[in-house]
Amino acid sequence: MAWQGIEGHDAVVDAFVKAEAKGRVAGSYLFIGPEGIGKSSFARKLGKALTCAQPRPGLLPCDACASCVQAEAGSHPDIDIVQKPEDRATIPLDAFIGDADHRMREGLCWRILLRPALGGRKVAIILDADLLSDEAANCLLKTLEEPPDGAVMILVGTALERQLPTIRSRCQIVRFRPLAPDAVLRILARETEAEPVGEARLRSIAAAADGSLARARMLLDPALGEFRGRLLTLLAERPLRGVDLARETLAIVEAAGKDAAPRRARLRLVFSQAIDYLRAVLRRHVAGDVPADPVVARAVEAWSGDDEDASVALAHTLDSLDAIDRNANLTILVDAWTAILEEPRLAHPA
Repeated sequence: MAWQGIEGHDAVVDAFVKAEAKGRVAGSYLFIGPEGIGKSSFARKLGKALTCAQPRPGLLPCDACASCVQAEAGSHPDIDIVQKPEDRATIPLDAFIGDADHRMREGLCWRILLRPALGGRKVAIILDADLLSDEAANCLLKTLEEPPDGAVMILVGTALERQLPTIRSRCQIVRFRPLAPDAVLRILARETEAEPVGEARLRSIAAAADGSLARARMLLDPALGEFRGRLLTLLAERPLRGVDLARETLAIVEAAGKDAAPRRARLRLVFSQAIDYLRAVLRRHVAGDVPADPVVARAVEAWSGDDEDASVALAHTLDSLDAIDRNANLTILVDAWTAILEEPRLAHPA
């Protein structure tokens, strides 16, 4: 049975269960793995279990004590969660040491020094650790190196290279693997029970999700599923029809509505799918690997460029993906992405 409903991370659960049984839970952790695989949910569930007044074997919370009730409600005084504000490109310094008028009298670094209100532990969870400003990351170093007795700090990010070396060196690294397609399929089946989706479609989505539940949930939208095939078809063509690619990409992004967050999420999905495809092209050309997903396999066979085309396109698409989290204007970003993919060095006329 999945630990607290968390699928696919049994090895990580086992490591924490053993550490807790031996009294060796560390003070600072860095959770690393792709987006949408449950790292943030795992961190929250771990915080609940670590602060439970009467935990059960297997690092399971009792779900009945005051600590568990408040943790589930998101109001636990000893579980501190910090993440990037919606209107900011990074997590600001103020989140850790307070604003200019309240330096070291507010913020996470101050709160974690306070005596626990309900038990013997405090837990700090820093989501979006990839987006720490340099000054915010640097102000965390002393707290990460010497957390207060009983405190556990958890940073959640996607890649080690996106963390400062000084952050990495002060944390135990916990690697989360992408979810297996069967795990994604089970979760999707549970979540769509009220409005059943055909098994064949669910299997196709699970295969296309690349281990990310967040991506799978988005692909349940028929429009996004249909656009995926169109995207790969357009990317495979050389010369690339940049105007068509930009127009159709912006249309699917704008269909998410007026709010910035869902628009960015959709564009992040588009770029991630392009990255997966371009990597599959390179693996096919270099190692002969054939993608398991038939949609990707057909698009890989249709690729009319060469290895250098795919490599340059991949590098630029990775840069464009990073720019989304820097609050870039999405229209300008898409136009720039397609314009560079159209450059002569990426197109080989017949």
